[in-house]
Amino acid sequence: MELKDLEIFQVVAEKGTITGAAKEMKYVQSNITSRIRKLEDEMNTPLFNRHRRGMSLTPEGKKLLTYSEKILLLTEEMKKAVQTNKEPSGKLEIGTIETVIHLPKILSSYIKKYKDVDLSLYTGVTKNLVEEVLNHKLDGAFITESDDHPDLVSHEVFQEELVLISNTRITSLEALKEESILCFSKGCGYRARLAEWYTDQNLSPKKIMEFGTLETILRSTVMGLGVAFVPKSEVMQLKREGLIQFHELPEQYSKVKTVFIRRADTYLTPTIEKFIEAIESN
Repeated sequence: MELKDLEIFQVVAEKGTITGAAKEMKYVQSNITSRIRKLEDEMNTPLFNRHRRGMSLTPEGKKLLTYSEKILLLTEEMKKAVQTNKEPSGKLEIGTIETVIHLPKILSSYIKKYKDVDLSLYTGVTKNLVEEVLNHKLDGAFITESDDHPDLVSHEVFQEELVLISNTRITSLEALKEESILCFSKGCGYRARLAEWYTDQNLSPKKIMEFGTLETILRSTVMGLGVAFVPKSEVMQLKREGLIQFHELPEQYSKVKTVFIRRADTYLTPTIEKFIEAIESN
């Protein structure tokens, strides 16, 4: 069995068709077909169900996919371990929640120093970013501190204070009972903290409205659409301009840490090692 056969197998499983896999890998379709048949002969079992819409994995194919993903990941780790240069280079894929106030400074200092690194940044909520790191889809991610996971290592970035905000017509916590909550999707650490407070107060929000960006949440709060639980540092200017009202919650809900996570079992390349140094020095 060749590693290339496993790579082809994975792409066919992902695309669901020989045509799609051939296009993705820039191979002729007959080559893809013969490599899949060869792999099935070696495994002595069909790996795909063939149908009009394309191909889907058999139960045996699903088992092989799990192993092939591990084999190819280990192969990539092996290459990094024995061939890596001392100077950071290559791709670095990082995830982040939307509210990491120090992120521009960290990225600027790193990119200016290591120009051969091709850095890509993806945004999401804490729960999804953790899964992306665990599944090797991201090299690391900035998240709201959550329960320790045995497969992850975390590096503290900074501590943040969250504040409940509303437009200026709401002047007390009592008045918030009738307001909608404006927040990110489920899996957001800030949303989870606010939900804890509501539960402990025996309250239920009137309505929960999910948004994709912090800017939209803040604009909607100013317009009186609801209330939001956000980093205080992100909204000080709106407060100074008299556009919002602060409602501070007890420390057990409002104090949160932002951490950078990475898999504990992956080889620490110079590229990611220097990125962690940039985090710790800012």
